[in-house]
Amino acid sequence: MRIGDNKSISSYMSGFGNYFSSEAEKNTLPKDQNTPQKVSGGLFTEQLNGAAFTSPRVDNRHTWLYKIRPSAGNYSFKGVQHVGLKGRPFIVNASPNAFRWLPFDIPKAKTDFVDGLITVAGNGDLNSLRGSAVHIYRANASMENRVFCDNDAELLFVPELGAFKIFTELGEIELKPKEICLIPAGIKFRIELIDTEIRGYLLENYGPYLRLPELGPIGANGLAAIRHFLCPMAKYENKQIETELVVKFQDKLWHTVLPHSPLDVVSWHGNYVPYKYDLSLFQVVNSVSFDHQDPSIFTVLTSPSEFIGLPNVDFVIFPPRWSVAEKTFRPPYFHRNCMNEIMGLVYGQYESRTEGFLPGGISLHNRFIAHGPDLETYEKAISQNLVPTKMDDTLAIMFESSLVYQPTKEMLEVSNLDKTYLSIWQGFKAEFKDE
Repeated sequence: MRIGDNKSISSYMSGFGNYFSSEAEKNTLPKDQNTPQKVSGGLFTEQLNGAAFTSPRVDNRHTWLYKIRPSAGNYSFKGVQHVGLKGRPFIVNASPNAFRWLPFDIPKAKTDFVDGLITVAGNGDLNSLRGSAVHIYRANASMENRVFCDNDAELLFVPELGAFKIFTELGEIELKPKEICLIPAGIKFRIELIDTEIRGYLLENYGPYLRLPELGPIGANGLAAIRHFLCPMAKYENKQIETELVVKFQDKLWHTVLPHSPLDVVSWHGNYVPYKYDLSLFQVVNSVSFDHQDPSIFTVLTSPSEFIGLPNVDFVIFPPRWSVAEKTFRPPYFHRNCMNEIMGLVYGQYESRTEGFLPGGISLHNRFIAHGPDLETYEKAISQNLVPTKMDDTLAIMFESSLVYQPTKEMLEVSNLDKTYLSIWQGFKAEFKDE
């Protein structure tokens, strides 16, 4: 099926890490080999490798593409300036301060996904295959005759406002709030709006690709289920129209103009694929007696590091769920963590903040920086009647990394930096008295 055909419902294949095959036109996918002397329909063979050839089979990710035109061509890239998208070094030194930002306005001028990107913070070194960056995406216009590709890292989309379509080389994905989508590094895509405005969080992962966490004592089931991840089926464009290709490479943007759309993969097979996941399907595991379980039980995806149990970056959610613990302070407790946390809010109210932390906003608590419930939440929690309570109106997210997140210089100067944030911990009084 061609991109743009009048079909309102996108088609998907299910499974995480599966090896898929898909063809938009019959008999264009070679059946018994990868590189036949001549591909049916006059297509070109191209392999996309997301892992080294010698990676262990369990970690090897690659996809064979059968394209109308090869990606190689008689064109060169030139650097392009971008106001909001930043790379290393983010700032010279991070500080031991907690930060919070109010939601970022969507520009009034016509702005597509690429132009609306703004970098919040980052860590690590993409050349060492370690670290991540967190951005906000905003747009009020579709990408017109324009395609984007991140050669530095995979991208995890977490929508907060508005629905849109992502036309990738391997097919089409429809995405809306309460869902996520991952686009592997090196895969080209275009974003077309369904709603008039979109906004959300974007994790750029330089390290090992995001995968499902191990379940350990939880057993075979729980958290995000393999079958709930959806991969698109083949869909292509055959457009002879000038198309700008924007590539992120070594923390900078580059562009060139192609005489055609590069989204021209007619058929493919492999396991290096984009996918989406509905966060409402996450099977929450939690205490049914007393005390808190560690928030790692809310991990959807994880990128490991060279140190066992110390992730490069985790994607964690705090979704709707029942709270039933007895004799327990139920909101998140006061906390100092060797990990580094960036949090966002998709909708509702976060359970340890009564105000100020808004959908589309973001907070940053780095290594061992103290944080916890505000005064109003604390006082309510220590006196509430501990009956089973359904937490419905909330979906918070967290990007948690073993590396310190350095905010950009610009993020410390923006008008929506919440300079009153630390005041939420004013008013706590020492109640202890010596005997």
